[in-house]
Amino acid sequence: MAIYGRLTPSGACAGLLLVLLTRSAVAGPPYVSDDPEPTEYQHFEIYAFTNGMTARDGTAGQSGIDFNYGAAPDLQFTATVPAGFDRPVGGGASVGLSNIELAAKYRFLHQDGFGLDVSIFPRVFLPSGSNTVGDNRVSLLLPVWVQKDWSGGWSAFGGGGCTVSDRRAVDFCQAGAVLTYQLLPKLQVGAELFHQTADSSGAPESSSVGVGLRYDLNDNYHLLGYVRREIENANETNRYSWYASVLFTF
Repeated sequence: MAIYGRLTPSGACAGLLLVLLTRSAVAGPPYVSDDPEPTEYQHFEIYAFTNGMTARDGTAGQSGIDFNYGAAPDLQFTATVPAGFDRPVGGGASVGLSNIELAAKYRFLHQDGFGLDVSIFPRVFLPSGSNTVGDNRVSLLLPVWVQKDWSGGWSAFGGGGCTVSDRRAVDFCQAGAVLTYQLLPKLQVGAELFHQTADSSGAPESSSVGVGLRYDLNDNYHLLGYVRREIENANETNRYSWYASVLFTF
């Protein structure tokens, strides 16, 4: 499962955007936190996604494709290509290619033997090449994700990690936890608690709550949606954010 387009604001829109882009019980997208289960061996998961956030300084977001392939048992390769937009309050909108992401998820522990699924999912964010959209430096996210499933349709997953770059002042860490429930055979709902440390000098840390859903149209087409609201420093970081995608699995 991929880590799909996720928002981390900073810069002109309260906002430098970093996408923390994606199943036993289906996990990962649409939430900010990811799950540890990789795409099945020799299968594909492709998200056509859009996301956005609004803060005191303006609105920003991304749309793009998040491509995932099960390259080997317990190993997933991911590539995300987003186009971003940034519209500061009182200014014009900027649009352009944002940070392309390359990642690999490896699950090294399983529930049937260890009691939890556990994976690492290092992710490289390439420079956007723009001074107005995305981040114009290389950064690296180093997270660990865990998951536990129960009978009756309940599942919990989460974890966290830190993002590092050549500018130590903008390094930050994050942690999140999600609880999901299979409400109907085709409908899963969930809630998330997420926290992130300051991602730039002088910026506040943030905490948020979010709710998400996934609806399976059939075995190959799925609809995902998510909304999130900050409960700490909302005006400076993220008054609210959203994510929506169509997932193709085959």
